[in-house]
Amino acid sequence: MRGIRLCAALLVSGLFLPSASADDCQTKAFLDPSNWEGRSDIWTVQHGKIIGETKQDPKYNTFLISKKKYSDFELSFKVKLVDGVGNSGAQIRSEAFEGTKYRVRGPQVDVGKGYFGSLYGEGVGGMIQAAPKDVVAGAKLDGVNEYHIVAKGSHITIKVNGQIAVDADYTKTPDKKPFPTEGIIAFQAHAGFPKMRVEYSDIHFKILEPGQ
Repeated sequence: MRGIRLCAALLVSGLFLPSASADDCQTKAFLDPSNWEGRSDIWTVQHGKIIGETKQDPKYNTFLISKKKYSDFELSFKVKLVDGVGNSGAQIRSEAFEGTKYRVRGPQVDVGKGYFGSLYGEGVGGMIQAAPKDVVAGAKLDGVNEYHIVAKGSHITIKVNGQIAVDADYTKTPDKKPFPTEGIIAFQAHAGFPKMRVEYSDIHFKILEPGQ
């Protein structure tokens, strides 16, 4: 909660510009370590960065999970799979299960070879919409990629390095269930790799109010 209290103090003191204060505070609150839970041997949230690193194959996909649920929002970040190894992604409007294993099901914005920018249904039936081949091919396997995600009502927009990967309305997930309107946000450490490291940085988060 320290980041939230600091934001409030800065707002009162007028040290934030009015046009930037709300977004800055929402990002600080989003990235506050107290907002997250996951395997402590894999995940760290520090200095505005989210790092996931496995020393051995966890044998199941495990996640860093927000304690708060979100509906309409805008999320951007830079992400790197170190040495191009592994697979990750940002779950949106999802749900957690299996306690200390920190497993998740729901829509995922994919980060990984062959899938960059795709909207995947983690535990809900598979691919929702694959990103165009040119977007996937243009992503850097061993480098930094920039993501921009907007979830507004039933409409999901995903951009990777400025290119549109997904831009459509969704009412159902692949398993024929209603597309979620609210849920947690989570970051993935994928099973199947002896070890991997994913680095999320330059993270910005904004809750979208009606009319935005």
